Amino acid sequence: MGPLTAAGALPLVDSEDVAWFRDRPDGARGAAAALGRRIGLGEQRTAELVLAVAELTANVTKYAVDGSVLLRVVRNEAVAGVELIVVDSGPGMADVPGALRDGSSTAGTLGIGLGAVGRLADTFDIHSQPGLGTVQLARFWPHPLPPSVNGEPLVAGITRPIGGEQVCGDAWAARTDTDTDTVPSVAPPAGNGASPAPDGPVRPSWSALTGTQPFGRKAAPRQRPSTRPGIEGRSSMPVRAAVAGPGQGYLVMSCDGLGHGPLASVAAQAAVHAFRTGGARTPEQAIEHMHRALRGTRGAAIAVARIEPDGRLLFCGVGNITTALVTTGTRSTLLSHPGIVGHQVHQLRTYEHHLPSHGILVMHSDGLSERWRPVDLAGLLHHPPALIATALLRHAGTRRDDASAVIARRPR
Repeated sequence: MGPLTAAGALPLVDSEDVAWFRDRPDGARGAAAALGRRIGLGEQRTAELVLAVAELTANVTKYAVDGSVLLRVVRNEAVAGVELIVVDSGPGMADVPGALRDGSSTAGTLGIGLGAVGRLADTFDIHSQPGLGTVQLARFWPHPLPPSVNGEPLVAGITRPIGGEQVCGDAWAARTDTDTDTVPSVAPPAGNGASPAPDGPVRPSWSALTGTQPFGRKAAPRQRPSTRPGIEGRSSMPVRAAVAGPGQGYLVMSCDGLGHGPLASVAAQAAVHAFRTGGARTPEQAIEHMHRALRGTRGAAIAVARIEPDGRLLFCGVGNITTALVTTGTRSTLLSHPGIVGHQVHQLRTYEHHLPSHGILVMHSDGLSERWRPVDLAGLLHHPPALIATALLRHAGTRRDDASAVIARRPR
């Protein structure tokens, strides 16, 4: 993965128009064609996308157990593409490299094989374990490939509505942030009715696309806590008046609207909009802004993390979003506050942690069980975040609630 895009921005993408195909995975073929045409993928690239969808869904229909297909639009600040994720619960592949060789397409499919799908897609990855199942990811951008598409995104999430619903009350988002001369001040405690400080400049991000300016004033000098034992011997403790560090980092948010269905989705989307447009530089400020924005909605559980190039991670959460730092052998759960964003939030507190270069940040809603272990993800950590999130959803997800999982890495 390259460290930056050609334009100098961190490789982040957003997703929208999420559509799951479970009972009839073959229906994804027509949906893929419609998505490709709508976003201007181009006639040839759309045809190649449809061919890949047809091959992968044919495999799922013929051989997989409990197979599902996810289609969605992905976009950075310059261009849109289509992402395809195929996940099943068995029987898995004993020889993934062999399955990728030309000529190994199984009987009953289109015959182009997984190797050809990999050549058609701009990104193609696969993880499979015998007896457990397979997750496949393919991403298609317009050709010629835009300069802004360079490197695997640092963060990706996946959402799935509860059975019987068409909309999901879970959501996620990420945006870049860079040290500037003026930054948002530490806002007063959420819920006291205080108004934000005057406007101040920030680096263009998703919020810049909306034309909304953030609030801010001169930041106090950054305060570093004393070192305590933690991951890689770094600090893991509360931080008073947390200040964003220098350089280019990014913020990632996971949200679970109260309940499920359309009203939960309204709350989640209000949180996403406030997160993107608010211009907050720390997790605590972001949650305070979303708390004001979610008044009048059902409210939500929300967790926000800021990840910086040196691995410094600031975290603030409210409600039952599970958040953890994970390596091949460790899982460190991060502390969230009780409450409901938009309704009742007590005094917020930011915690500072360290995200190892070989580790990941995991966020998920209570649509996933917390009974997963580091070993369940150990063989996945080198894969793209979207594939890891899908595998975790398959492993720990339930059908009794909306479900979402978000995976993030530190910039390199």
